[in-house]
Order: sequence, then structure tokens, then C-alpha cells
Amino acid sequence: MDTAAAAQLSHAPSGTQWTIRSGGQEAVIVEVGGGVRAFSADGRDVVAGYAEHERAVGCAGQVLAPWPNRIRDGQYTFGGEHQQLPLTEPERHNAIHGLVNWARWSLVDAAPDRVTVAHDLVPQPGYPWPLRLSTTWSVSEAGLRAEHEVTNTGDIAVPFGLATHPYVLVPGVPVDELTLRVPARSRLLVDARLLPIGAAKVAGSEYDFTEGRRLGATVLDTAFGEVDADAEGGSRVTVEAPDGRGVVVWADAAFTWWQVYSSDTLPADRLRKALAIEPMTCPPDAFRSGRDVVTLEPGSTWQGAWGIRAI
Repeated sequence: MDTAAAAQLSHAPSGTQWTIRSGGQEAVIVEVGGGVRAFSADGRDVVAGYAEHERAVGCAGQVLAPWPNRIRDGQYTFGGEHQQLPLTEPERHNAIHGLVNWARWSLVDAAPDRVTVAHDLVPQPGYPWPLRLSTTWSVSEAGLRAEHEVTNTGDIAVPFGLATHPYVLVPGVPVDELTLRVPARSRLLVDARLLPIGAAKVAGSEYDFTEGRRLGATVLDTAFGEVDADAEGGSRVTVEAPDGRGVVVWADAAFTWWQVYSSDTLPADRLRKALAIEPMTCPPDAFRSGRDVVTLEPGSTWQGAWGIRAI
């Protein structure tokens, strides 16, 4: 991409666009949020993205860090110090989805089939610690792959978590007709603010997708835990249409939670048209509960990878 084109595209709500291609796979990575705006395989859309002239609808394709999901009242304590985050979900009085999904990420490296983008998170109210975040996005015959690295560039330990927010779809097939498989034995119970208040086993319930079943009218905005690892130590969530077309979202062992959202609160043109399948390193409100929060020591780097492929 030449400089003039990059300058022109940087005025788009999602900033500069980087298109990567290989083996019939094509993805568009964006400057704002450092996420994926579009991904297709052999001409078939695999994610429900958004147009260049739009902002990311429903956080589509964004990277969520240094925490995923929600924090009650935006308040937590770490290292004996109380923190107050901005309430970015004011209607529910929560801090949601971290601090980097609307920030500009810079280009580090680019090739026809891959791009690396990075963001330096500066100390700020509610999260007074610096981080260096980097994501390498690549495409191949195996699909779309994201490799994340996060380094604590400060001099004290910090709390950390990460998730991503892709919406997957099978073109022409409503969410209700998809068969969903989530290899998880429990789910979080939530209150009216979508904050966890307990947990329940999924076995035998409408939330049991361990063997794969048709979604039907089930409404999901659900965090699944007690994930069964695969042979590589990671896990994968699968959606499949009656005709055999489908999508696999996989994640390595760094991600031990899955959030599944059936798009029931999106605008009418997106209502139950795609499923958000979100790999998470920790559950909602983890900065308060401490559950599965990563403690990054000074100078240490966390790494995790996940991806999407069409079937």
C-alpha cells in the first residue's frame, strides 16, 4: 500500500486498512483497535465484519485488553491499591472490553500474507501501568491466525487478561439453524448487568453444547468455563450449518474461557445473523474475583494464539 493510499484510508473510522491474502484466504486488518474487519475463504465470508465507512459494530473483530468483558462499577483492587476505571458501559455501570479496542495501533511489519501491529498502552486512571501489545495476523490455507504478545514495560507487576471478539457466520444460514459445539462443562450465571453471580454445570441443560446441538431459539451471552482441552492443549468451538458448511474458532492453552453471544441486542440488520465466538484468558469481572488473571511481572511477556477456519 503506497503512502498516499494509507493517508487517505486513515480517515476511515477504523483507520488504515491492511489486506492480507494467501491460499484463497483474505483478511482486512485495521489500525483502530488492531483487529480484523473482514475475513473470507475462497470468496465466502467467514466473519460478519463491517464496512470501511463504519465503526466496528458490536465490537466486531476487536482485541480486548488488558481485560475482557466487564468489571463491576469499574472498580477493583490490585497490589493493595484501589483502582477506578472509566464506566464505558454506563447503562450497566460497568467498565467493558479493556482500553485498546478504540485506540490506534501502529504498523510494525507487513507482507502479502501477514501483518504485525502494535500499541503502547500508557498508564492512565484505573490502569496506571504501561504495556506493549503486539498482534501478528496471518492467513494461509489453514485460515486466519492471530498471535498476541503483551509485555509489561513497567517496573512493577500488573494484572492482565485478553480476549477477541469475532462474529462468525455461514452465509444465508440463520443463527437458529446452526449446530453449536462448545467443549465446556460449566457456565457463569449473571445478573441484570451481565456480571457473574455464580456458576452452573451445563450437563442436561439448554446450555449443554458439549456434543454439539442446534441452537434454535436459545439466547446466549454466556461465558463457558471448565473447558475440555484438545490433544494440543487448546480448545475449539464449532458452528455448522445443515449443509455441512461451518466455521471453527480455535485457541491455544492461553485461553481457558469462551464467551458465546447470539447477537440478540445488535441492530435489526445484524440481529441473530452471526455468533460472537470469543476466546478469553479469564472470565468477566476477573480483576475483582482474581480468577485466572495473569500477573505480568516487570519485563515479562505473555503470548497466546487463536484462529478461524472455514469448514
